[in-house]
Amino acid sequence: MLDDLAKRMGLSAIPQIFFFSVAVVVLFVGFAVPFHDEFAQFFDIVGQFTFTKFGWFYIASVSGLLVFLIWLSASRYGSIRLGPEDEGPEYNTVTWFCMLFAAGIGTILMFWGVAEPMYHYASPPFAGVEPESIASAKLAMQISMFHYGLHTWTIFTLPALAIGYFAYRQGLPMRISSVFYSGLGDRIYGPIGWAIDIIAVLGTLFGVAVSVGLGTLQINSGLNYLVGLPDTTWAKMTIVAVITCVATVSVALGLDRGIKRLSEFNILIAIAILLFIWICGPTLFMTEGLVQNVGMYLDKILWFSFWTEAYGDSDWQRSWTVFYFAWTISWAPYVGIFIARISKGRTIRQFIIGALGAPLLFTLVWFSVFGLAAIDLELNQGVSIAKEVQADVSVALFSFLENFPLPQVISALALIVIVVFITTSADSAALVIDLLSRKDKQPSKTIQRIFWTLLLGSTSATLLLGGGLTALQNVITALGFPFCVLLVFMGVSLMRALHADYLGYSMKDLAEGNAPPIHPMGSLPREQKNAGNKQER
Repeated sequence: MLDDLAKRMGLSAIPQIFFFSVAVVVLFVGFAVPFHDEFAQFFDIVGQFTFTKFGWFYIASVSGLLVFLIWLSASRYGSIRLGPEDEGPEYNTVTWFCMLFAAGIGTILMFWGVAEPMYHYASPPFAGVEPESIASAKLAMQISMFHYGLHTWTIFTLPALAIGYFAYRQGLPMRISSVFYSGLGDRIYGPIGWAIDIIAVLGTLFGVAVSVGLGTLQINSGLNYLVGLPDTTWAKMTIVAVITCVATVSVALGLDRGIKRLSEFNILIAIAILLFIWICGPTLFMTEGLVQNVGMYLDKILWFSFWTEAYGDSDWQRSWTVFYFAWTISWAPYVGIFIARISKGRTIRQFIIGALGAPLLFTLVWFSVFGLAAIDLELNQGVSIAKEVQADVSVALFSFLENFPLPQVISALALIVIVVFITTSADSAALVIDLLSRKDKQPSKTIQRIFWTLLLGSTSATLLLGGGLTALQNVITALGFPFCVLLVFMGVSLMRALHADYLGYSMKDLAEGNAPPIHPMGSLPREQKNAGNKQER
């Protein structure tokens, strides 16, 4: 019946994935709009339960997957290429990084680049650290860099690598379910595979909707500063509508004409603002701080990676680390497929080093410039930003820019960057959701991409109506958990597939149990090493 309905509607989508995902989102929106108070209360309970019972799992799984990726890049599997052996990368490195960054955490850095260091500076999470002191400044930088460094990009890199490997190396559809072929075999084309892809579609849609919501709060603050736009519900709904319209145009143009050009344009403006702050701010302090921040990050990353607040009763982790990880995980299907889509031809080693290393370097620079410049205003210039951030984190960037030359001009440019980052996130997400729900080898239809963009905008508006930032945090903490579990199994599935590939076995052999198991510590008996090994180098 669903197949007939899809045909009559002219869709190229897999009906079971398309219609079930749409039904869940429509029910969500339909319930949340008239019952927004009950909606906020329900997700507050669910979010609190998820954090209390499974916060440790978020932290342990992300840190464990980071260790796995670092090992994988250095292993013998690192030279396996995502595609034919004689085929190079589809996009050059600069373009690849611009698209990777814009679709990844560009929006997040613009929102939190000043806000998070200032928040922790004024309210450090550890007892014994005096607020608004040098000690709290150092701690604030350590926490901020930890949240947006290697761990965030581990969550993006693992699914991107797994999807790219199974799509370009094994010829499977570019869907999350394909990653599990090594264990499920042809069952990925049935109900189990559909369920996996539905989780991915919903995670993508809600995760990006949260980002659009946060971006809307910041845009509203920026427009209030620039032109006096009031901070009202209708103003926010109008901003969401404009973002959705711009994203719709971009997604209709496609990857190369829309998303690629927007990404390259935006990264140039972002870097220009970064250099402006570096030159006009306390240049020496920020430069020295960058060097020291690298050391502090490396010094504390192991401890932060496994810190679960086991010896305290604070809910700080729920509001910050667990929320960030859950939010990032909800993006993982979308960013993973998008990065895989633009990464054909790279080796696993190139891919991991590029996808982890380049964003980490940019993140360290970004926080060292914006975070330290804001801290300098507090410590040395007598300017108070932290109290405003405590009251409303969305005003942080614009309060900060008031203290530099040409504040109106720079704030306007920052606003453009935020809008474009949100737009590229929304249109990239629509493109990926279309991939997740589309039939194999069927052409992408513009109307389907536009439909998903409009649905994403509607969901974002609903989340804002349902309680603002707190509601966004609770929804993501709860909905990110199922995909967090899938991430762990992705790592296992990828490892099994790479091992079989290295030995010369096909995915069908692996799915049917005809390939050898992974030998302890990655070593192989001599007879296995010499038996049909296509990847020996």
